[in-house]
Amino acid sequence: MKARLRAWIEFLGDQFWLRPTLIVLGCVGLAQLAVWLETAHIAGYDASSPDQNWGYSGGAEGARALLSAVASSTIGVAGTTFSITIAALTLASGQMGPRLLRNFTRDARNQVVLGIFLGTFAYALMVLRTVRTVQESPFVPHLAITGAMVLALLSLATLVWFVHHIATSINVETVVDAVHRDLCSAVEARTRDSAGITCSARPPEGGGVTVSGSGYLQAVDEEGLADWAHEHGVVVALRIRPGDYVPSGIPVAHLSAGVADADADKAIRRALTFGRRPAALQDLEYSIRQLVEIAVRALSPGINDPFTAGSVVDHLGDSLCRVASRHLPTGTVTRDGEAVLVVPVTNYDGLCDAMFHMIRQNAAGSVHVLARMLDVLTRVAEVERLTNRAAELRRHADLVIAAARRDVDDPDDLADLENRYGRCRHMLGNARAAV
Repeated sequence: MKARLRAWIEFLGDQFWLRPTLIVLGCVGLAQLAVWLETAHIAGYDASSPDQNWGYSGGAEGARALLSAVASSTIGVAGTTFSITIAALTLASGQMGPRLLRNFTRDARNQVVLGIFLGTFAYALMVLRTVRTVQESPFVPHLAITGAMVLALLSLATLVWFVHHIATSINVETVVDAVHRDLCSAVEARTRDSAGITCSARPPEGGGVTVSGSGYLQAVDEEGLADWAHEHGVVVALRIRPGDYVPSGIPVAHLSAGVADADADKAIRRALTFGRRPAALQDLEYSIRQLVEIAVRALSPGINDPFTAGSVVDHLGDSLCRVASRHLPTGTVTRDGEAVLVVPVTNYDGLCDAMFHMIRQNAAGSVHVLARMLDVLTRVAEVERLTNRAAELRRHADLVIAAARRDVDDPDDLADLENRYGRCRHMLGNARAAV
């Protein structure tokens, strides 16, 4: 249940309308409060002595003109802001990939900017309806109108800041750094300080449980499912992990034995959260795929930007250096010392494959990117001291130099890559010797 709640909260974060709606409702409530304070004389305003009032001190006609100007200008600027956002999203989609749009729509700053303009518009309208002239039993909410002036000045400052923010946010280095921070947070959250328990027994293969419909697995309530398995004395082996697309009707789990099919189906469906798109909640490779997509698009003939691809490789190497001192989860959940749940997980080999395979395949002939990959593997080898991980790093170094020998024609460039490869192998040899 907790995993499903977190998945629902992450889904709300993807909704671009949520924060603007809350800000608009807050501004409407603020307008009502300001008018009420005026009518209740709590704000220090006395209709018979308007000179005692601070802030706006004009009459009804001036108040209506001011509020109308604030409302019309802010709704116009809101439309301009929305147009700028759409243009930025279009540019980002074309150069960095459509899956990166999620990072822009989730950006709270973009949502708050739109909310401020729409909220100012709503505030001005709510106050404007309360202004009455002499012919209408005169009433001018000076405090509320002063608040509209403050919101108008805030909107002006917000517009200047938003132009700066949108100009920097579509910079590819800014995007790469933002996704890299997400990846670092995922590494911190999805890895462990100490090694976990590995299931020594063979996972069950009978009692397949299927789900109706299809979609991406976004979250697994491991603790809840493990408690249920322990209570019923069975071992549950999931066949899918967060980030996988699950076709309709495929078995998603196997049970050892001894539980009614209906009970098992209900428990497993309750523990799995599906959606129409992948989610970063429990998927360690989610941010890796986003970074790799940026690099692959940068290496396409239409863009041909090896510097961006090299920057992505550097950030991926930093993530591997952070993993070096951590332990990846084994996917085994125990109760009373016995394994009750086995979940597929991302291992070190899978992380490296997700990081380097597609970039290497699309960097054929790009000496700069191949050199950056060898340098990054060398740096990771400096901090990595596990034998199996060093062997995986060497495998990728071998694949990189094989691609260079096949696609790089210039002998000087190839010689430079061979030298980098030699340093990488030497460092990996030291890593294995240190184990």
